[in-house]
Amino acid sequence: MAPATLPSRKTRKDFQRLAELRAKEAATLSKTGNQQGAYYLAGFAVECALKACIAKKTRRHDFPADKEYAAKVYTHNLDQLLKLAHLDAQLESDMKARPLLANNWDLVRGGKVDSRYETSKLGGRNMTLAVNSADGVLQWIKLHW
Repeated sequence: MAPATLPSRKTRKDFQRLAELRAKEAATLSKTGNQQGAYYLAGFAVECALKACIAKKTRRHDFPADKEYAAKVYTHNLDQLLKLAHLDAQLESDMKARPLLANNWDLVRGGKVDSRYETSKLGGRNMTLAVNSADGVLQWIKLHW
């Protein structure tokens, strides 16, 4: 049996590419009727985008390798990632001026990583719009990555 290999360290650019790719995949799945896949991938796009923001704040834009800090940032919790990216106050301010952004954030942050195991009752189209629209969460995060 071959020894397990550790995944390569991700950079800011890696997470940016992943965010954009997953957002496009979510939009495609939503159009084809696969709402469960669209829902999960749209949420994953936001997670990757926030991790790109965190990587921007680290040495040479690498995602943190320090185990203690990594324990905090290797999460799927969008609220926690938003805080670690130091964007929580900015989002609060921007949501006051942009109610659609506030609605979209509420929808996206309610997403759960366990949705990948769901087979029904997921609003993939709504999640994809909340991520990709002009007042979407991904568009807002791109302003900061």
